[in-house]
Amino acid sequence: MKTIEKIAEEIHLAAINANEIEQISLSHTISLSDAYNIQELAIQHRFSEGETLIGLKMGFTSEAKMKQMGVHDMIWGRLTSSMLILNHGKTNFSKYIHPRVEPEICFMISRDIEGVLDENQVKDYVSGVAGAIEIIDSRYKNFKFSLEDVIADNCSSIGFVVGDWFPVNTPIGDLKIDLLIDGEVVETGNSNDILGDPWKSLAAATRLAHQYNQPIKAGMYIMAGAATSAAFIKPNQTISTKIESLGSVNFEVTE
Repeated sequence: MKTIEKIAEEIHLAAINANEIEQISLSHTISLSDAYNIQELAIQHRFSEGETLIGLKMGFTSEAKMKQMGVHDMIWGRLTSSMLILNHGKTNFSKYIHPRVEPEICFMISRDIEGVLDENQVKDYVSGVAGAIEIIDSRYKNFKFSLEDVIADNCSSIGFVVGDWFPVNTPIGDLKIDLLIDGEVVETGNSNDILGDPWKSLAAATRLAHQYNQPIKAGMYIMAGAATSAAFIKPNQTISTKIESLGSVNFEVTE
């Protein structure tokens, strides 16, 4: 049996080398706690290579996705400095295995959060809101995984793009959201698809971060979770999202 340290190293190498691996759950039984420990250890490899922690991402923020995975709570992962892609920027397809994109809403944290906050309290800890796109790229073959697998794999996170920042009092409920590839709409959703209210996702982030002893610091990005189904991307495409009241976000995928 491999140790969780060895599993974490394999996941880290799979991510940085864009090489797919077998699901952990096919050969090992790991608990939810083990999965988050593996995630943390894998991210520690990134830190040892000079990356820094710049935020957190939420996953399973729709009731449909939770039911699909047979769970009753959200999951979360970590965002590191190499994952941030500038708005209107470019990313090379060779960095990924089988990447997909999802439109999201992102929060910028204005001061350290030390406890668990509700969806109203969190607004006092946010300096701005923005439209965003997350790139997800499971390190497992065929993009298949169990709950514990995906948590260990940093919830499939590999990149994100953030648009222009808007004041914290900008309404973010019931906003139409389109995901486009080369100018054509491929998915349509609504910001209410994120837990019924994106602020609830940020509140959930404070609860889960507190539960797993992960500080939320001023200056962090918090990605609220997908507002539509994910779409596969290919080289030489332009990916964009248009969010009512929050403008557009885009990036190019190069070969």
